[in-house]
Amino acid sequence: MGLSMTTDRFANSMSSALRHPGVIAMIVAALTIAAMLVVDHGPWSRAKTQPAHVAMYATTGEAAHAAGAKVLPTEPKSPVEPERPGPKTSPTVNPVTP
Repeated sequence: MGLSMTTDRFANSMSSALRHPGVIAMIVAALTIAAMLVVDHGPWSRAKTQPAHVAMYATTGEAAHAAGAKVLPTEPKSPVEPERPGPKTSPTVNPVTP
């Protein structure tokens, strides 16, 4: 009788403690932190590094060819598209004025 009474009292105290908002918030926070650690430090988040001689390409087309992509030339400018009116301008060196 004494053992079951102690067990019942412990179960009741745990039940009432788990219903407390502070305990619920701590459980949610612990689960959130654990999930963040799994996502941030899992095996899928490792950097996919390449040696320098593989990763350095002069153009995007070279990199695409190296990856096995089919590179198509860009279409020329449409003859329907009008020329920009006004004088030709050079690109601004420093667009921010002091």
